[in-house]
Amino acid sequence: MPLYEYWCEECGDFTAMRRLAEFAEPHPCPDCGSPAPRALITAPRVSGMASERKTAFAINERSAHEPQSKEAYLERKKHGAGCSCCAPGLPKRATVKGTDGSKAFPTARPWMISH
Repeated sequence: MPLYEYWCEECGDFTAMRRLAEFAEPHPCPDCGSPAPRALITAPRVSGMASERKTAFAINERSAHEPQSKEAYLERKKHGAGCSCCAPGLPKRATVKGTDGSKAFPTARPWMISH
């Protein structure tokens, strides 16, 4: 069960463990017994969060007030490092296309399965 924070007008803040289904309902204050609404008092703990999750939160936060256009996204996500079609001076690699549309680069890394 998660730990939620509540705010009582008379007594102040307190925390209580409740089921997820009851997160939006008021909780009785442990001191005076009056119903207290749920409140967000402390900041979420992000220091112990995985880097992938932090990156996802940062992208969502940025897209809320500064959305990226499709053209800007495609410009930023062209190809990976060492791409032979974008980098000048690199030789073009042979691409083998299967009947189902799959691609393979036999000269690059023959032990890898391509997409």
